[in-house]
Amino acid sequence: MSKTTARLFCSRVLRTPVQAALLALVIAGPALAQVTVKDAWVRATVTQQKATGAFMQLQSTSNARLVEARSPVAGVVEIHEMVMDGSTMRMRAVQGLDLPAGRSVELKPGGYHVMLMDLKAPIAAGQDVPLTLVFEGADKKRQTVDLKASARALGAAPMHGHGHQHGK
Repeated sequence: MSKTTARLFCSRVLRTPVQAALLALVIAGPALAQVTVKDAWVRATVTQQKATGAFMQLQSTSNARLVEARSPVAGVVEIHEMVMDGSTMRMRAVQGLDLPAGRSVELKPGGYHVMLMDLKAPIAAGQDVPLTLVFEGADKKRQTVDLKASARALGAAPMHGHGHQHGK
């Protein structure tokens, strides 16, 4: 497109600065991956317990990575993995969790999960626990998803199909 044609297009079609800004966003490149969070829950705690886990299903429209989690209810929040070390199950922090495009990744007890440590107060069954998840796309751009995860008692059955959240 020549400069003259571009000026003519801008003067006749893009009549407001907002329209011009929207066009710039479209031209700049692909949008961030849309990450969907389903069935988010946190295991309720007992009085002296200082740590618990958060679990959910994640799905992204394009390759992305969960790189950070935060919550005001905990002093430390990390992405963790449970792994077998011989006959012993061990938990360890990981730098991130890959989300392949279009595939559901489940954070569940005994596998990947978000670990909430140095809890500021016990978490009661039925309580809504605020979480912020940070995702990074292949282009290194980040997006956050704010959600509330319902606290469930240790033996509570999962509630599939509830609590959908989408990235911003």
